[in-house]
Amino acid sequence: MNRKILAIIFFSLFNMGNGIAETLPAVPQIVHFQSGGRELGGEIFKPTGSGPFPAVLYNHGSAGGMLNSQASKIIGPLFASKGWIFFMPYRRGQGLSADAGPYILDEIKAARRRGGLQEASATMTRLLSTEQLEDQLSALAWLKLQSFVQPTRIAVAGNSFGGVETVLGAAKVPYCAAVVASGGAESWDESPELQEVMKAAVRTASSPMLFFQAANDFNLAPNEVLSSERKQAGKRVEVKTYPAFGNSAAEGHSFAYRGSSTWFPDVLDFIDKNCI
Repeated sequence: MNRKILAIIFFSLFNMGNGIAETLPAVPQIVHFQSGGRELGGEIFKPTGSGPFPAVLYNHGSAGGMLNSQASKIIGPLFASKGWIFFMPYRRGQGLSADAGPYILDEIKAARRRGGLQEASATMTRLLSTEQLEDQLSALAWLKLQSFVQPTRIAVAGNSFGGVETVLGAAKVPYCAAVVASGGAESWDESPELQEVMKAAVRTASSPMLFFQAANDFNLAPNEVLSSERKQAGKRVEVKTYPAFGNSAAEGHSFAYRGSSTWFPDVLDFIDKNCI
């Protein structure tokens, strides 16, 4: 038996063991949408069939270039195998939308050079609350118009900066569920402004929220504080802290996508029960 056939057999067995249908594509479909007069791009995975299907709008993290596509290609097929559209729009300055505006981390670094940590914090909070949020909401508007999507059954999820965006987006529109992975874990202690914006958002968001991260992530305080704010406001919330993933805080932070075999059943159960 030649190596090519062995590779195909191994790939098929691996995907079957992870619950990914063999008929699903291994690479996403590329789509484009408008946001504030800018053309942005995104990656989408679809279940087999014509739909319409429920959908997850996934907010990526701060990684530059096309690095966030790694998360899309890991998580997207998992959702598609369970009958969910997975849509990861790229916000301006990153990935398929790199030419649509400056990269957010470049803007934050420039602000730090001008005015130190305080200006960097203010710039980060402003960008995440305005133009980055605008891109998310524009992506949602596009998604709702697609014939293969059930517009009343759209959940939102995201990791790191995308977790922040998930919180802020859920405060603006009634997603059927919101899943926050490590939102603000790297920025929390250095940004009182971001803390206040996120706390205000979780108090008003109507979407049921699930917060999760690995025990060795950079900072567990955001999940603890924000879930407490939700509870005090009488809003629906769940929190899960999983065992340490890898041997460093950076590896723990990557649990949001690299640890999907662990958290995916819990996340799927959460969105299934809330997106009826």
